Amino acid sequence: MTSLMDVMFLVLVFFIYCIFDMSVHRGVKVDLPRAAGAYEKGERIVVTILQDDSFQLNGTPCTKEVIVGKLASLSAVGSGTSVIIAGDRKSSLGAGIGLLADLKSAGVEKVSFQVLGSVD
Repeated sequence: MTSLMDVMFLVLVFFIYCIFDMSVHRGVKVDLPRAAGAYEKGERIVVTILQDDSFQLNGTPCTKEVIVGKLASLSAVGSGTSVIIAGDRKSSLGAGIGLLADLKSAGVEKVSFQVLGSVD
């Protein structure tokens, strides 16, 4: 009976691990640029730049100043959460670079751009 419980526990742990590993990014549909990049795991905050250069923080429309303020306060607290900027291919480069510069000057260290998997 004990070995059956051990096997069931291991199966349960395996399925829980698979569920967390297969979690899907739930956000706004944007046309991401293609580039080679590394996959980041763990807790993250997604800032989306839409075609019209408007911003969303985890799917909620926000201004750039609000986003920088919220992320700066999280960074000041010391949470190791990484920030991912997901910019639509048709959004302007200036919007993404301006957001990146504002986040870096506010003290947010872990910032990266989300891209599609490989270069075609």
